[in-house]
Amino acid sequence: MTSPAPRTLVVRLDSAGDVLLAGPAVRAVAAGSSHTALLCGPLGAQAAGLLPGVDEVLVYDAPWVGIEPAPVTRGATRELLNTLSAGRFDRALVLVSYHQSPLPAALLLKLAGVGWTAADSEDYPGALLDLRHHRLPHRHEAQAALDLAQDAGFALPPGDDGTLRISPPPDTAHLTGPGPYVVLHPGAAVPARAWSPARAARAAAALCAEGYRVVVTGGRAERDLTAEVAGHHALDLGGATDLHQLAGVLAGARVAVVGNTGPAHLAAAVGTPVASLFAPVVPAERWGPYGVPHVLLGDQSAPCAGSRARRCPSPGHPCLDGIGDAEVIAAVAALGDRTGAGAGAEADRPAVPGGVSETERGARA
Repeated sequence: MTSPAPRTLVVRLDSAGDVLLAGPAVRAVAAGSSHTALLCGPLGAQAAGLLPGVDEVLVYDAPWVGIEPAPVTRGATRELLNTLSAGRFDRALVLVSYHQSPLPAALLLKLAGVGWTAADSEDYPGALLDLRHHRLPHRHEAQAALDLAQDAGFALPPGDDGTLRISPPPDTAHLTGPGPYVVLHPGAAVPARAWSPARAARAAAALCAEGYRVVVTGGRAERDLTAEVAGHHALDLGGATDLHQLAGVLAGARVAVVGNTGPAHLAAAVGTPVASLFAPVVPAERWGPYGVPHVLLGDQSAPCAGSRARRCPSPGHPCLDGIGDAEVIAAVAALGDRTGAGAGAEADRPAVPGGVSETERGARA
C-alpha cells in the first residue's frame, strides 16, 4: 500500500530575491507533496505568492533575520507555533544561505510538532535536524536549495529544467508603452550593491544617447531615486508597480540592468537577460543571475570582496561606480539587440547553451 504524500513546509525567511531563488526547490517539494506551504518573512511574502507549487503562504518576522530584525516576543513565537501546529506538517525543509544557521527555525518546528526536518547546517544540530545536509562547495544558492530538496527525497517533475519561475506575469504595455526597451533598476536594499544615484543617472543618459529606450523601475520608497535617474531621457516607473507588475515590465524588456538585488532574480524568473551590476561583497558564484544569459559587471577583486558589507568601505564606490558607460552599452548590446536603437526589428534572445551563458566584463578574474 502506497503511503500518502506528505504535507510539507518549506522555510525561507529572507527577502524577495531569496524566496525567488528557492523556487526550483519548492517545485521539487510540491511534486512530491499533497500540500506545500512556504513560511517566509514579510519582505518575501509577495514573491512567495508568485511561486508555482505553493499552496499556502505563511508569514513570520523572524528575529534572527534581516537588516532590522524584529524583537523577540513570546506572543509572536506562540502565534507561530500555533499556526505550524494547526498545519499538521509531516516534513519541513529549512532553506538558508551559506552563512546562516537553520537551527533557530528547526527548534521552533520541533516545538510545533513537525515530525521530520532537513537543512544545510555546519553547526552541530543535536536533535533538531533529521537530515543534516552539507552543501557542495561553490554552489549557487538556487542549486544548493534544490540539492537539499533532492537529498530529502523530492525530485523535480519531468520536464522541469530547474530554472527560476513565477506565475505568468501580467501584460504591462500600458505602463511601458509600445516598442523595445531596456530596464534600468537603480536601487537595492543594501547600498553597497547599487550604483550611486548620479552614476545610475549617467548610465541612463548614455543608454538613451545610444538609441535605447530606457525604463527606470523602483519601489514606492525609491521615487526620488528613479526620478533622478530617469531625468528627461527615460520613462520613470518608480512606485508604479507591485512585484507581479514589475515582473511583467521585466518580461517585456530586452535586457535588465540591475544590481545584486531581488529584481535581478525576478528578471531571471521571467527569462530576461541581465546586465548584472555585481558588487563582490558576496560571491557572484552563489548570488549571480541564475539560468539566463548575463554579463557580470564590476570589479570582483575589489577590496570589499567577500566582506558582506552593507555600505561600500572604499571611497567612491569603485567596484560599481567605476564601470564605464561603454561597458554598460556593450553588455546591453551583447545580451539583447539594437531594436531599441531605432530599427524596431524583432530578434530572438540569446540562447542558453548548457543552461547559462555568462560573459564577464569589467571584472578582474
